[in-house]
Amino acid sequence: MIRPKKMKRLELTILSRDADRAIEYLGRRAVMHLSAEGGDDPSKVPNTEVYANILESLEKIKIGAAYLGAELPQEPEESSHLPGDTEKALTAEITGHILALIKRENDEKEEKRKVEEALNESRAFSNLNAPFSELDQLSYLTLRLGRLDFKRQAELKRSLADRAVIIPLGQGPGGEGGDRVLAAASRKGRFALDSELKRQGFSPIAIPEGYKGIPRELLAGLEDRLEEAEQELADIAATRQGLAADYGKTLAGLAASYLMAAQVELLKGRLRGTRSVYALSGWVPADIVETLVADLERCTEGRVAIQAFDPGEIAQVKEGREKVPVSLSHGPFVRGFERVVFSYGAPLYGTIDPTPLVAFFFTVLFGIMFGDLGQGLVLLLLGVLTGKRGSRVLKKFGRYSVPLISVGISSMVMGFLNGEVFTHGDLLIAPTRAVTGFFMRIAGISGEPPDRILHLMPEKGNIEKLFYFFGFTIAVGVVLNSLGLLVNIINQCSLKKYEKAFFSKTGIAGTLLFWYALFIALRILSGGRFLWFDLVGLLVPVFGIFFGPLIWRLVSGERPLLEHGFMVFVMEGFVEVLETASTYISNTVSFLRVGAFALSHAVLSFIVFTLSGMVSRIAAGPLFSAIIMIAGNAVIIILEGMIVAIQVIRLQYYEFFSKFFTETGVEFSPFRFRKRAVEDSAGG
Repeated sequence: MIRPKKMKRLELTILSRDADRAIEYLGRRAVMHLSAEGGDDPSKVPNTEVYANILESLEKIKIGAAYLGAELPQEPEESSHLPGDTEKALTAEITGHILALIKRENDEKEEKRKVEEALNESRAFSNLNAPFSELDQLSYLTLRLGRLDFKRQAELKRSLADRAVIIPLGQGPGGEGGDRVLAAASRKGRFALDSELKRQGFSPIAIPEGYKGIPRELLAGLEDRLEEAEQELADIAATRQGLAADYGKTLAGLAASYLMAAQVELLKGRLRGTRSVYALSGWVPADIVETLVADLERCTEGRVAIQAFDPGEIAQVKEGREKVPVSLSHGPFVRGFERVVFSYGAPLYGTIDPTPLVAFFFTVLFGIMFGDLGQGLVLLLLGVLTGKRGSRVLKKFGRYSVPLISVGISSMVMGFLNGEVFTHGDLLIAPTRAVTGFFMRIAGISGEPPDRILHLMPEKGNIEKLFYFFGFTIAVGVVLNSLGLLVNIINQCSLKKYEKAFFSKTGIAGTLLFWYALFIALRILSGGRFLWFDLVGLLVPVFGIFFGPLIWRLVSGERPLLEHGFMVFVMEGFVEVLETASTYISNTVSFLRVGAFALSHAVLSFIVFTLSGMVSRIAAGPLFSAIIMIAGNAVIIILEGMIVAIQVIRLQYYEFFSKFFTETGVEFSPFRFRKRAVEDSAGG
C-alpha cells in the first residue's frame, strides 16, 4: 500500500461490571489506539482498593520469587488472564508458605549468630586462669548455668526472644530434654536475663569453688546447639529448593496475571465514567471495525454502546487538536525498514507512505557502497541468525534481520560485479568471464571477455569508467530527489495545501526548476550549449517561487496582499530562490559520496589483499597472511559496514525525507498488554 490504513474512531460506553472483560479483549487484540479524549493524564495512578491489592499481591510474589530464585515475567504472557478468586487464593497460599519459610530462616540465622558469638566468647576464656564466677565481669558475655523445668524452657526462649541464647544441656531419663540449661546474653542484657530467669523458676547450679575457666560441659552444649542450627538451616535450604521446583512456574503465571490486572486498572483510572459506566474512545483500522464490534458485543453479552466515526467527522481532527494515528501495512521486506521511517517521524494520516521507497533505495545504496561477495554473505548469514528461526542468543536483534538479509544480498550482487570475495580480486575472474562471454556472444560482440564487469580501482585505462560510475550515483540521487518532490506535491494536494503544492521550493515550481536545470546540464555535457529559451525555462519556475505567496493570496482572496510589507516580501522571495538553488545543488552533489564510499571500499579491500600477499612470502607467511585476511575483513565488515549504514540513513533523511516530511504524524500505538510481542514481530 502507498498510503496508511484507513482509520475510524470508536466511542464505547461500557458497564462497570463488563469493563475488565472489554479491556482484556482490547489488550489482547492490540487494535485500538486510545484517543487523547478518552481519559485523563496517562501518568495518573488510580487510588483504589483494587489497585492497591494488586500491587500488594505483586510485591509478595516478587519477594517470594526472589527468595526462591524464580524468574518472573516483565509483562503479561500470551496465555495470561485476569486473576479471579482461584488465583487470589493460590497467591495467598503460596506466598504465605514462602513468607513463613523466610521468617523461619531469618530467625534461625539470628539464633545461629548468637550461638556463634557465645561459643567464640566462651572458647576465648576456656583456658583463662580465673574463677568462673569472675568471668561474668571480664567478658562480653553474661553466663547463667542452672536448672529449669523442661516444660518452661520454650516459654523462656519466647519471652527472651533475641535478647539471650538458651542452651539445653543433656537429656532427661526418657530421652526428653533435661532440666539443666545454659543462658547467655550480652552484658547490657544481663538484668533482663536475670529478671526473666527468676520469674520462670530458674535455679542456679553451684560451680565448685575455685573452678577456673569455662566448664567443658558448657562448651559442648553451645557446640551442639550450633550444630542443630546449621542442620536446621540446611533443612530450610532443601525446603526452599523444593518450593522453587513446585512453585516457580506458578509464581510466574500469577505475576503475569497480576501485571495484566494492573494495566487494566491503570487504564480504568484514566477513563471518564461513573460508578456504573465507563466511556472509552480510540482509533482502529477501518477494515476490522465490524469484527471488533461483534467481538465486544459478544464478550459483554450485548451490554455495550458503540459509535464509529470517520476522521473528517471528528471536530478535534478538523481543528488540528488531534492527529489520526498512522498504521502501515507491509510485507516482510518493507516491514523490516519501518523503524527507519518512524525514527525520523510518522507520516501524516492520508499522505503517501514512503517506507517501500526507503526499503528499495536503502538496499541499493548500501550494496553500491559495500560491494563484496564474501562480506555480503556474512551480512546475509547474520540476518538469518537474527531471524525467528536463527540463534537464540541473536534473536534479541531480530528487528535487524530483514535489513541485514537485504543489504547482504545487494552487497553480494555488487561484489560479483566488481569481482571481490573477502577482498580477494582474482577468485571471480573465471565466473565473470563465463557470464560476460555468454552475453557477448548473444550480442555478437567479439573480443576477450573482461575480468570484471565493474572496475572501481582508479588504474590506467579505467578512469573514464570511474567517472561514468560517479555519474550513475548522481543519477540515483536525481531519481531519489525527484521522488521526494513528487511525494510532497501529492501529499500537499491531499492535505489541500495548494500553495505549498504549487509555489514552494519542494512544490511544482521547485520541481520544474530542478528538472529543467538538469536538462540544461545534460545537454551541455553532451556537446550542446545554453540557448535563449533556457533562460525562460529557468525564470518561469523562479517567478513562481518568488511571487508564489503573492499569487496565492490574490487567488484565494486573502488580504492584504503583502502581509508584512513590500521589503519583507522582496527579501523573503530572494532568500527562498537562493535557498532553492543551493539546496538542489547540494542534494544532488551529495550523492557523490555513494561513489566515494564505493571507491574507498575497493581501495581498502585492495590494501588488505595486497598486504596479505606480501607477508605470505616471509617465514610463517601463510599464517600471517590468514591473520591479516581475517582481521582486515572483520574491520571492513564491522567498521565500514556501520559507516555505510550511517551514510545511507543520512541520504534518506536529508536528501529524501526533507522534501516532504515538513510535518510529522502520530504512529499507531494500540493499547496492548505485551510490548515485547511488537519487537518480536518486527524481527520477523
